[in-house]
Amino acid sequence: MKRQPTICICGGGSLGLVCAGVFLSQGYAVNLLTGHPQNWSHSIKVLDPDGKLYQGNLNNISCHAEDVVSEADIVLLCVPGYLIEQTLNNISPHLRPTTLVGSVVSSTGFFFIAHKILTGNPLFGFQRVPFIARQREYGKIGDLLGYKPHLNAVIEMSNNPERDRKLLEALFLTPVSLLDNFYEVALTNSNPILHTGRLYALWGNNIIEPAETQVLFYSDWTNEASEYLISMDNEFQTLLRALGIKESSIPRLLTYYESRDAQSLTDKIKSIQAFKAITAPMIQTKEGWIPDYKSRYFTEDFPFGLKYIRDLAKTHSIDCPTIDRVFEWGMSKINHT
Repeated sequence: MKRQPTICICGGGSLGLVCAGVFLSQGYAVNLLTGHPQNWSHSIKVLDPDGKLYQGNLNNISCHAEDVVSEADIVLLCVPGYLIEQTLNNISPHLRPTTLVGSVVSSTGFFFIAHKILTGNPLFGFQRVPFIARQREYGKIGDLLGYKPHLNAVIEMSNNPERDRKLLEALFLTPVSLLDNFYEVALTNSNPILHTGRLYALWGNNIIEPAETQVLFYSDWTNEASEYLISMDNEFQTLLRALGIKESSIPRLLTYYESRDAQSLTDKIKSIQAFKAITAPMIQTKEGWIPDYKSRYFTEDFPFGLKYIRDLAKTHSIDCPTIDRVFEWGMSKINHT
């Protein structure tokens, strides 16, 4: 009987927990690399909205890469952008040449960083996260709040990409299609443009006064935010054309949101039920609510999202004044907190 692959998950957040539960329930051996092994249970349970239970026992949990990576056939990064470089440097000495190394989402720098650190390992990365995940009890119980009907991925340097594609389909219980090159998953007009453009509309041009209540990120959306998004996306699409990426791989935001202009885009975003209760990144002070520049909306989406878009635009001599303005503003806020 053929041995099931051993998987090492790097990262102890919600996606790491939910992926572990899904993989374990299918009989895969799963190791975990986390900075907090003492807070994890070997027994993992994950529930989906229909009450389906995914469960199993982790094979090994450690904060030391050598304990959990060397025997892995697949390594899956479930870490934020700022930890990708550190994680890849940590695991690289312990990888076998054939170990498949990937990221649960690729738009926070995985491929750009992996190309510099890893030499020869097959790589994979998803365009969007496979599951909507939350932790109910840290390191023990998670909620799989939503599945994706279909996943797009890129596999590089594999001697059998179709075999690896089928393996990813089995692991994530979801049909997987392979795109043509890593830019199609590494670049996105989702969070790096959607979040940053909205943040700039909220606070980029204004003297910031403490607010009485926390702003709703989507429900309080404005035409000004939509105009920034459309302008940034136009610059982004110019870059994609220069890179030879088909628009069907990364549709325009107006197309994606079935809109025709700023007003219809605003109406559409404000109408999305799943977005209704999401708040802007803010913290409460004695004076009122102010921006939280330590939020992942800032620390992830500017330096590990919009940065790669802007850098590539500069490399290809593409003028991107709106992206420049938004990026420089966001980075100035991060660097002064």
